[in-house]
Amino acid sequence: MKPVESTRSAERIPILGEMRGEAMVYQPMTVKEISKGGAQIETTYPLQLNSLHEFRLTLGGTSVVLKARVVHSRITDVDPDTVSYRVGLEFVELTDHVTTVIEGFIGAITSARDVPEA
Repeated sequence: MKPVESTRSAERIPILGEMRGEAMVYQPMTVKEISKGGAQIETTYPLQLNSLHEFRLTLGGTSVVLKARVVHSRITDVDPDTVSYRVGLEFVELTDHVTTVIEGFIGAITSARDVPEA
């Protein structure tokens, strides 16, 4: 049998002992309120107070990824299959691009709500 050739560009080394890490996984959530400084979301999973996370938001036709800190979290509903949480987020380290997208999204919603019905 012929040996399998490695396709790796760099050699891996074994970790002696234990090395911890975390996986970032995007989970569905519902944005209930948003401002240029933060948001209130609803999730079916707990988020630890003061923890930092990256969130992907679709604002109008534009998707952005931003970093936010959990400032409060509470259980809002419990049923046999799920628990719902209401979570307050404070946006941190926003880029100019993300800030512009958020402000544009908020402006568009505000303008649409201010239009009187015919």
